[in-house]
Amino acid sequence: MSENIIVERDGAVGTITINRPEKLNAMTPAMADALVAAVENFNDDNEIRCVILTGAGARAFCAGSDIRVLDDYETPWDFRNRPDYCDAIRALRKPSIAAVNGYAFGGGLETAMACDIRLAAENASFSAPEIKLGWIGGGGMAVNLAHAVGPSNAALMIMTGDPIDASTAERWGLVSRVVPQAELLAEAKKIAGAIAARAPIAAETAKLNLHAAWDMSIADAITYERDLQTICFATDDAREGRAAFKEKRQPAFKRR
Repeated sequence: MSENIIVERDGAVGTITINRPEKLNAMTPAMADALVAAVENFNDDNEIRCVILTGAGARAFCAGSDIRVLDDYETPWDFRNRPDYCDAIRALRKPSIAAVNGYAFGGGLETAMACDIRLAAENASFSAPEIKLGWIGGGGMAVNLAHAVGPSNAALMIMTGDPIDASTAERWGLVSRVVPQAELLAEAKKIAGAIAARAPIAAETAKLNLHAAWDMSIADAITYERDLQTICFATDDAREGRAAFKEKRQPAFKRR
């Protein structure tokens, strides 16, 4: 791992911290590689059931790619095929929570949107500023923002590049909850703990179902959901859940 990507485990909850606060947690290719490795490790770790992504320091979640290194790519094609940290988060099979403190700009906003749940500190702000520099986002900005805040609000953000504050992000549906900055990580851990206590196969399947539903017709999405439900229903965890309900006790899920 890179010293700029800190990976921690606390029981069934994993945390990835983007740790470059002096540069507003701007991402470099080396950090992207480390983030890919962190995701792969968590995907392979059956003890991890939920992952939190956050940024170090009080000023930024992630300010996107470090613009200072973008000219290091020899060709536009090399730039096109660079390791993408947003793709890394999308490859995470475990449920994920973005705990957004401070700036989530450009690739930082795309990274937050790659997570399943987004929480924001009161000082958080969100922006798609690429247009101010002569390009547009390339990590899923348009599709994810349009799904999150609606086409008109997405166009406003992408075409002006201007930021929105945390309260606007909550009102538009970009984040689920706004909390005081001092309480952000604790709130994320509370939600992650609740998810980690659920049946892990069902949680991972729910994530798969939500993502797949974006690309399907309503009829196909319902059919797919029913198939996934049947797969979950046949697991040992589902049998344990039914038994625990009948016996009026807490279930002991084992990811089987």
